[in-house]
Amino acid sequence: MVRMKDIAEKANVSIATVSRILNNDATLSVSEETRQRVFDIAKQLDYKPIRKRSSSRNNQPKKNKEESYQIALLLAVSQHDETRDPYFASIRQGIEEQCEQLPIHISSVIRVNGGEVQDLSKFDGLIVIGGIDPKDIKRYFPKNNVVFVTQVIHIDEYDVVCSDLETATEKILDYLIELGHKEIGYIGGSETIKKLNGGKSYEIDDVRKRTFEKKMKATGLYQPKHVFIGEWGPAGGYELMKKAIDSGNLPSAFVIASDPMAIGALHAIHQAGFRVPEDISIISYDDIDAAAFLNPPLSTVKIYAHEIGKLAVNALYDRIKGRDIPVKISTPANLIIRESCVAKTV
Repeated sequence: MVRMKDIAEKANVSIATVSRILNNDATLSVSEETRQRVFDIAKQLDYKPIRKRSSSRNNQPKKNKEESYQIALLLAVSQHDETRDPYFASIRQGIEEQCEQLPIHISSVIRVNGGEVQDLSKFDGLIVIGGIDPKDIKRYFPKNNVVFVTQVIHIDEYDVVCSDLETATEKILDYLIELGHKEIGYIGGSETIKKLNGGKSYEIDDVRKRTFEKKMKATGLYQPKHVFIGEWGPAGGYELMKKAIDSGNLPSAFVIASDPMAIGALHAIHQAGFRVPEDISIISYDDIDAAAFLNPPLSTVKIYAHEIGKLAVNALYDRIKGRDIPVKISTPANLIIRESCVAKTV
């Protein structure tokens, strides 16, 4: 059975890029040569979407147009941020794969990065990825067929699919404190909740930061000077860790809000002549594929982004089919201990 992964390897592009090309995502910026190469390889390998393979195998008739629901994906993240962060790519892949299993078609991908708000009334439902103001969604899309995939916003009237980062953060701190670390720093990104026209609605702290501060205050170990907030991604992690190092009062351990940020932080640490984990222990979040192959292998929280995407589609399908009560689906986030943490030596 040919998978998107096979096409991606042969075309030397990411799985997310293959998925978006084959789904005719107009927002994807790739060269015409790359686009055509993916189509040619898919044809060469005789790739068929999951729904088509299933229908053929079971000898089922094609679903008619009336049975197919048209949905839109609303993304708070830019194309650049989505491309560089495997978390978002995995969510997108899970959504697209599950849509192939159900009579759901992604007819539009909309990024809220500025410009006129598109007409949303033509869609049967929306999947909202990231920090977009629910009040703005309500204004332009009065139906309840909306599912948010977000770790940031507390929402009552819409379905929400997220990861249990609060429990995961508490487990991280319990583990580090058990290892004898008393001075623990935090590196994370800022969160801006956007309007549908791309404008700023309000700022909010990430759940990881909120839980870190709450837990550290409860244990009497919280020090504001050890909290560094900036841009997401490797560059942000690098700059924030440099700032922490330059402050001259470095904690013995850091909680870092994403693996890409941790990769940047590791570079800053090595550049400054410090060692991980001998001088600084690190734990982050995501468990991207590269995490296990870094030097040292990265302790991290596994977030089931692919499953989150699939669960979002299932929830939206239930909503479209008539469920009235909003639900919150929280997936587990498991702490994976590798070699970037050691006990604090006296």
